[in-house]
Amino acid sequence: MTLNQEIVVVSGLPRSGTSLMMQMLKNGGVEVVTDHLRAADQDNPKGYFEFEAVKEIQEDASWLPETRGKALKMISMLLYQLPPTEKYRVLFMERDLEEVLRSQETMLRRLNRNPAPHEQMLEAYKIHLEQLENWLKGRPDITILKVGYKALIEQSQQQAQRIGEFLGRKLDVDEMTKAVDPVLYRNRGQTGQ
Repeated sequence: MTLNQEIVVVSGLPRSGTSLMMQMLKNGGVEVVTDHLRAADQDNPKGYFEFEAVKEIQEDASWLPETRGKALKMISMLLYQLPPTEKYRVLFMERDLEEVLRSQETMLRRLNRNPAPHEQMLEAYKIHLEQLENWLKGRPDITILKVGYKALIEQSQQQAQRIGEFLGRKLDVDEMTKAVDPVLYRNRGQTGQ
């Protein structure tokens, strides 16, 4: 299977920068899989790039072969549901967990929903990421590149080149960097980490 037949999966915790990565890939020339059902809003002014069928992948993955060579977004908790019948290149977004939680809490409050207790979520995310890392070692069909959200904002050119090399594609790096808007880097830590 050639690199262009592999499915590109953009993953990470919710609010870790997956929508930004999808926008960068789209700008760079990768076809993205989205149904446009979830509209852009104050929390993601440039859009969410979601595809509803991803959430039901455990029940129905029949659509997956149609996404070969394209990019789709999937939260990290759903990676376990990827069938080993395909080859995947996963761009895994990493972001400071305090920033992730602050961003989630801000979004939930805006939606008039109560966030789960902060410390409880922090611990749950740490355990999830550790278990996922161990599980991925046993999946030869999944190749992963970790991309730091902060690095994506501060070194967008270098990161875009790195992503292109990982995907084995000639991407439009300049267009990719245009997707990065440092003003949207909100809910960051006290030290800007």
